[in-house]
Amino acid sequence: MKNTAMIKARTIDWKGIITINPEQCGGRPCVRGMRIRISDVLDLLAAGLTSEQIIDELPDLTYEDIAACLMYTAKRMHSPMVVHS
Repeated sequence: MKNTAMIKARTIDWKGIITINPEQCGGRPCVRGMRIRISDVLDLLAAGLTSEQIIDELPDLTYEDIAACLMYTAKRMHSPMVVHS
């Protein structure tokens, strides 16, 4: 099942999964309009949880949602940033 989810992740349209609403979670990016922020998912991954464990903790999430969080973050890191000194 994991391998299938990873193959599917390559074709996921994260733009249809990641939502940004100024009225929700302070305008931070969330998953499918839920109050699950991308940063929440990334924090769990950084803490060492597997996708399966994250879905156990947050059963409204799917493997595609987790992949979309990673894809969105990767795309944001490729964007130029203005650094003020």
